[in-house]
Amino acid sequence: MNNETVETYFPQLADIQQAAEAISQVVEKTSLQQSIRYSKKYGANILFKREDLQRVRSYKIRGAFNKIASLSKTQLEQGVVCASAGNHAQGVAFACSHLEVKGTIFMPVVTPKQKIDQTKMFGGDWVEVILEGDTFDDANKAAQLFCSQNNKTFVHPFDDEKIIEGQGTVGLEILEQSQEPIDYLFVPVGGGGLVSGLCGAFKALSPSTKIIGVEPLGAPSMKRSIESGRLTLLNEIDKFIDGAAVQKVGSLTYPICSDCLSEMVLVAEGKVCQTILDLYNRDAIVVEPAGALTIAVLDDFAEEIKGKNVVCIVSGSNNDITRTAEIKERALLYANLKHYFIVRFPQRPGALKEFVAEILGPNDDITHFEYSKKSSRENAPAVVGIELKSSDDLEPLIQRMKARHFFGDYLNDKPDLFQYLI
Repeated sequence: MNNETVETYFPQLADIQQAAEAISQVVEKTSLQQSIRYSKKYGANILFKREDLQRVRSYKIRGAFNKIASLSKTQLEQGVVCASAGNHAQGVAFACSHLEVKGTIFMPVVTPKQKIDQTKMFGGDWVEVILEGDTFDDANKAAQLFCSQNNKTFVHPFDDEKIIEGQGTVGLEILEQSQEPIDYLFVPVGGGGLVSGLCGAFKALSPSTKIIGVEPLGAPSMKRSIESGRLTLLNEIDKFIDGAAVQKVGSLTYPICSDCLSEMVLVAEGKVCQTILDLYNRDAIVVEPAGALTIAVLDDFAEEIKGKNVVCIVSGSNNDITRTAEIKERALLYANLKHYFIVRFPQRPGALKEFVAEILGPNDDITHFEYSKKSSRENAPAVVGIELKSSDDLEPLIQRMKARHFFGDYLNDKPDLFQYLI
């Protein structure tokens, strides 16, 4: 942890309105769409602000374009730099191409090819993508050094006044589109740029609205900062919800959120994964993990929001299809339906058949199996993944394994070992 002096700044309505004018020619006015299914489920009027339908499939284009469009002629001629592994890179790339500004975008070497290709597509000849380091921090350090050495302007993903004001235009649209006063506004929080901009718009135009910030359980940087009363650096985070996983929020955004948010809440990554699957299978909506945060949290407010007008920001849809298997896996683990064991198989003919026929339940399914026969041993270990129909089937399964001396260990609650399986 560290303690830093934070800057005093609050986005003003006039500046957000000016940002709306600056970005009006390139940004889609995305729909505020009622979700019939979720409205019925919660007995409330649930509205989705569909920023996943934005030109670059996230709201990030708003802040990036507003920032770059605000630069002086000299700054534009010298060019801009950013570091990003996702949506911010695409927003900057689009803005550079549209405004004909040279941009240099640093991305980690491990960035999925789909995101690199999208960034290059949006930027065209105006953008150079440089792959640097294994993590975002590596890429960011390289970007900052390159920026200072070449006298270019750095476009921060969230901790910048023009970025915040650009993101605040989402709030202007919501208030213009809504037919009724908004009681609750749920906003995904990463670095805090989007929610800070929304605070500016709603404090001026709808001060009675309760603004709820939502972070991943594994990356609670804003919540920890607010609770400790200081800007807090997290040593480790779960980066799965990459669009909302930062180790430290902004020096501009933290005090805004600390003063204006009604509540800052966390959602488990597994719950977010189940929400992604539900939205795809039942609503034909494709969202990235950060885009599902505000919907996944609604269960925690089920009683509170009954009969209320509720807006959930669906922040983006840049989801890589190669992540689908991990998303399903995390959803099953969260639901207590996927379990990993070390199973001690007797080294005799028929042991596996006995396990399948007499240990597994009728609805249990083996989804993972790694086994090596050991010489000169009575038992040989196997790593076995089992998917259950009901979480109630777990304890009877363990008891059958123990009764017949197959049980070796349960791995789900051993994170040091479990991280190698998913």
